Amino acid sequence: MMIICVLEIVTHSGRNHSGPEAKRNGAHMAEVHLKSTAGDAMEVETSSAGENAAGVAGLLRGFLAVQQRRAVAYSNLGRGFSEYMATGGEIAYQQLCGNVTAEFNDCSTEIIEMVSLLSKPHLCRGDLANLLKDVQAHERDKLQLTARIQVLKKAGRPSERLVNHDHCRSSSMAQHVCANLKEITEASGTEDAEADAEYDAALKEAIQGIQEAVTSINEHMEEVRYEIDALEAEAVGSSLNEVEEAFPDTVSIK
Repeated sequence: MMIICVLEIVTHSGRNHSGPEAKRNGAHMAEVHLKSTAGDAMEVETSSAGENAAGVAGLLRGFLAVQQRRAVAYSNLGRGFSEYMATGGEIAYQQLCGNVTAEFNDCSTEIIEMVSLLSKPHLCRGDLANLLKDVQAHERDKLQLTARIQVLKKAGRPSERLVNHDHCRSSSMAQHVCANLKEITEASGTEDAEADAEYDAALKEAIQGIQEAVTSINEHMEEVRYEIDALEAEAVGSSLNEVEEAFPDTVSIK
């Protein structure tokens, strides 16, 4: 029996509570960083430019942490699939697929929350929100293609698939009438070659699609890292300016 692992990415805005609470520190910690500690937690509109910069940097660092969790999940999935192909451990692989799906869903939900925060008026970073949306789209493609590759590899190339004798007629081993036997002709050989070619093309297309998605994701993550550096520099500069304004007579060493 062939087990098909169904992997999904959440596309709604609700939070998935299936994962451990300790893992939900990406968007949550960044959101807390944005809140005022002196009064109502929602009064972020009154924060300084430096605080906003630090808050956005915190969100982006949360995004990088979520992407690291996704990388670990893919590693676990790849290792589990290899073990399944070698041993046929269906129950263990089904459980792994469930755990990985829950992790991907949780990661996606956290990034959706980050997109929402970046789009709020007090931050007004629609550019970064769109960047994270692009990553979500590429991650969705990557996951769908990963599942596609696993389905293809489970099935195997048509010419190399094991013969199933469930539909054969036999009253004993000596009188076995195999339904899989067919006359080997030029036409049948052509059909087998065409089936193999279609399989190879589908596998190649999926692999190339994953490579393209990974390249785009890595480029976006590099943009995020550059943005974090700029935001943290802005936050530090703003803090120094506030100190100088509060103590104008203080001699600063630059």
